[in-house]
Amino acid sequence: GVYVYFEGGQDDIYIDEFVVSQVPTAEIEQDIPSLSAVFADAFKIGNAITPNNLSSKSTMDLVEKHFSGSLTAGNEMKPDAVLNQAACQAYFEETGDDTVPQVSFSAAKPFLNYCQKNNIPVRIHTLVWHSQTPDWFFKEGYDNNNDWVSPEKMTQRMENYIKAYFEELIELYPDIDFYACDVVNEAWTDEGKPRNPGEQGSSGSNNSAWVKVYGDNSFIELAFTYARQYAPEGCKLYYNDFNEYMPDKTDKIIEMATELNAKGVLDGIGMQSHLDARSGSDAFPSVSVYKKALDKFCETGLDIQITELDVTTKENPTAESHEQQAQYYKDIMDCIYAQKDSISAVVFWGVTDDQSWRANRDPLLFDADYKAKPAFYSIIEGREIPTPVETTTVAPITTAPPVTTGTAVEVTLLGDANNDGIIDIADATKILQAIGNADKYALTPEQAANADCYNPGSGITALDALAVQKLDAKLITSLPEIVIEDDWVL
Repeated sequence: GVYVYFEGGQDDIYIDEFVVSQVPTAEIEQDIPSLSAVFADAFKIGNAITPNNLSSKSTMDLVEKHFSGSLTAGNEMKPDAVLNQAACQAYFEETGDDTVPQVSFSAAKPFLNYCQKNNIPVRIHTLVWHSQTPDWFFKEGYDNNNDWVSPEKMTQRMENYIKAYFEELIELYPDIDFYACDVVNEAWTDEGKPRNPGEQGSSGSNNSAWVKVYGDNSFIELAFTYARQYAPEGCKLYYNDFNEYMPDKTDKIIEMATELNAKGVLDGIGMQSHLDARSGSDAFPSVSVYKKALDKFCETGLDIQITELDVTTKENPTAESHEQQAQYYKDIMDCIYAQKDSISAVVFWGVTDDQSWRANRDPLLFDADYKAKPAFYSIIEGREIPTPVETTTVAPITTAPPVTTGTAVEVTLLGDANNDGIIDIADATKILQAIGNADKYALTPEQAANADCYNPGSGITALDALAVQKLDAKLITSLPEIVIEDDWVL
């Protein structure tokens, strides 16, 4: 898992005489409850990470223990990371057509590879956004020095961009559950109005090039329409925004989302929830203000997700401010849990304080030493914590569809549950997925015949997956694995 990563710049880079060494790691607290397990009855618990996080074993240990329900790429799936200006211009020069943007997920590859390997659902963040979308994307010939394109040309570009975005993801990562997508992000001001038209600029601003081209927020419906057309099956589509508890913005989001849902192109609303505990009594927003907005969103009947949760405290935090932060976190999570029937995911924006975009104000549940803070304990306080059940046997769970034809399905390669011609860990994963969610990961009759490799005929269970893993690890030499009266007979 070693790689060298550069971002930005136009110069050639040469690397010479370098040393790769083990990064010191810190043990995480294994004796505390898993957040995903604590809230398993309510919603997914997830987080946002970057490729840099993948190089920290301690960080990823926290992710695997607490946040494996959902992961979001911090920056690597945003427009500026995906749109490839050089490739866009090359395609234009070759074809004369500047309405077919070229995309690349090279920046997101380490993140996506990790999610694929570990079978972690992914939130796509984000397709259409005024920020972190380069101005050249809205200019003739993809050249920042040229004129703005017409709304008609921008609509063609938008459709082709969204089409290419999803098609590339599906082709590269067909096994990832892209369960949610922030189609449009932060299009409304706190007053419930479209942003100002104009260039965003490299440092970012409140201007929107989308509004500059279209003159208003009419691009939002177009974006959702194309996203619905090209998104992977089962991927729900969300409008996502910050300061979502400001009354005018709350009302505008609800009005827009309700209309788009009625047209069948929007599934839900993402509440970013970048909050500030301050000193407790002066928190912004207050718990009551946040609850009022949350309840109004839930009353729409749309699916709600908390997409970027973090809670800052004052700069140079003290033990007292961490306690105030903990109480605020608890109150906010209580509001969220009370609406669990309307909320499908809660995603924290960062793993440890030192890696947060708001690092100077300690906004997260774990500190720089990977230790749980008072805020962690406050949000699990009073909740039933599942106790692992130790068992020595696994009851058979038949997940394979029944074979109703008069001819038995022949085994092509015992243990090859995904029918790719080899027996490896992927087959064990396929079996476990089928056991965990038979509707989504149902085995075909042929796959089921191959998967039934532990005491064949006893039904497909986790022991079949274990047998495949044993073969892969060379603990056994062949399949099937047959057990009679607890004695291993190979």
